[in-house]
Amino acid sequence: MSRIFATSFAAVYPLYVAKAERKGRAKAEVDQVIEWLTGFDEPALQKHLADGTTFEEFFADARLNPNATLITGTVCGVRVQEVEDPLMQKIRYLDLLVDELARGKAMAKILRVAQPA
Repeated sequence: MSRIFATSFAAVYPLYVAKAERKGRAKAEVDQVIEWLTGFDEPALQKHLADGTTFEEFFADARLNPNATLITGTVCGVRVQEVEDPLMQKIRYLDLLVDELARGKAMAKILRVAQPA
């Protein structure tokens, strides 16, 4: 079991926000990305942050977006679509989405919104 599984989501969340804000993005955009991936609404997200939920508990409670399988790319040299552990893959999905946000990618592309033909 990876150490990150037992890490509090609330301990990492400020790092996600700081990374996005350094690149001119807003905390609300980080929350939007998290809510899209997990199915949590704002109150549910805030409750997980307040409760110090671990990543394992956080994703166990989540309803992963059906389009999450469209998330592809690399985080720390690891292709997220090839991660075998389901929990680690979900964590990597979130890492990649925050990276895309920080790189200035359009929100519609980050959230894998289908473009009209």
